[in-house]
Amino acid sequence: MSHHHNHSHSHLHAHSDANKNIAVAFFLNLLFCIIELIGGLYTGSIAILSDALHDFGDSIALGLAWIFQKISEKKPTARYTYGYKRFSLLSAIINSVVLITGSIFVLYESIQRIASPVETNAKGMLLLAVLGVIVNGAAILRLKKGSSINERVVSLHLLEDVLGWIAILIASIVMLFVNVPVLDPILSVVISIFILYNVYRNMRSIFPVILQGKPDAIDEKEIREKLMILPGIKDIHDLHIWTMDSEYNILTVHLVLKEKKGIEEQQGIRAQARSLLKENDIQHATIEIEYESESCEWCENET
Repeated sequence: MSHHHNHSHSHLHAHSDANKNIAVAFFLNLLFCIIELIGGLYTGSIAILSDALHDFGDSIALGLAWIFQKISEKKPTARYTYGYKRFSLLSAIINSVVLITGSIFVLYESIQRIASPVETNAKGMLLLAVLGVIVNGAAILRLKKGSSINERVVSLHLLEDVLGWIAILIASIVMLFVNVPVLDPILSVVISIFILYNVYRNMRSIFPVILQGKPDAIDEKEIREKLMILPGIKDIHDLHIWTMDSEYNILTVHLVLKEKKGIEEQQGIRAQARSLLKENDIQHATIEIEYESESCEWCENET
């Protein structure tokens, strides 16, 4: 019982930190989005305006991430027996869809600007770029210790912003000395493609969780070997490992015993198994005891 209580406390603490981190990132992003929109209109830079659009999408997604992160901390109910942890995944998906939509729009606008370049205010771009690196950099520092998918997706978005602003900073310095207005929309295209690539990478990490795939960080072979070493274990059936939100990992397994054991001995084996699984980053384990003479109806389709 103490194992579950201690883990529950640390897990809730991690979720609370995630909630605060995302809230800080949301307010920083929203504030800078407003500054950026005004600055983009003032400088006439499509790269800055496109990034303002991207940041506005980020702000909406961050707001949803904040709300969903809070919902994910709710306790299990009769309907949602594992709780609401996957709301954080839903947020990450919405976040990604917003980014895809915004990036496609920016690509369309930027390609038109490449055909017909417009003069921009290089000094204004330079000042906004410096501010952009500072604000987004501060938000990343707040999120860099986060471990949830939600925090990782948000952190990646902010990292993209920092890289985008560094690119705008370099371009604005070049345009202070050389009149190449086409550089601005070309930069927007590069930023948009980079964002789309990272959205693809994020979605690749989200879908295995939704489809209940085994977490990459967990070694199933190692777990099998350790369970087999436990005294009295002859075989292992029906082993399944998945994760609720990339942090809360779940395992179910049938342990086949060599010989009949009393209730206390069975409880001892389960306790040893749970302790072992806890060391292997399994937070919730369902362990069933069976014997060779029993047929495992759930194992017939097991490969």
